[in-house]
Amino acid sequence: MPSFDTKLDPNLEAVDNAVNTSQKEIGTRFDFKGTSAAVEFKKKEKEIVVYGDSDFQIDQVRDVLYNKLTKQQVDIRFMDVGKVEKIGGDKVKQVVKVKAGIEAELAKKIVKVIKDSKMKVNASIQGEEVRVQANKRDDLQLAQALIRKELDYPFSFGNYRD
Repeated sequence: MPSFDTKLDPNLEAVDNAVNTSQKEIGTRFDFKGTSAAVEFKKKEKEIVVYGDSDFQIDQVRDVLYNKLTKQQVDIRFMDVGKVEKIGGDKVKQVVKVKAGIEAELAKKIVKVIKDSKMKVNASIQGEEVRVQANKRDDLQLAQALIRKELDYPFSFGNYRD
């Protein structure tokens, strides 16, 4: 029975490269001279920490980061922006989580969308992935198109089996 897995899988190496090039640009820009503007990537936690002197500066630094992510072909929809927190004095930080893997709530949405479509495919949640099975490969392609159309996430499809 043909099947494929649906998952959210960002390229963490590209994210790391984007953070490094953002850090270089922040170091050379005149408007960031003498400030605490910085970007840091914590690979294990899959989060990017943005530092600045004010909310406005954090927005500027995040804009630089998003430009570099786009140049590295990392979809911005992988980024989950947190609240701006004070870290002492006039310094602030913001944590941007990199979404990887499908959370239970989103997995349930995917299964519901597929079941509501009345297609001849089965969807099952398997950890951080959703496996879709069908009798025909054409049905799988229709299911992929449906998932992309109904849900606005940068899904990747892999582990094709025949």
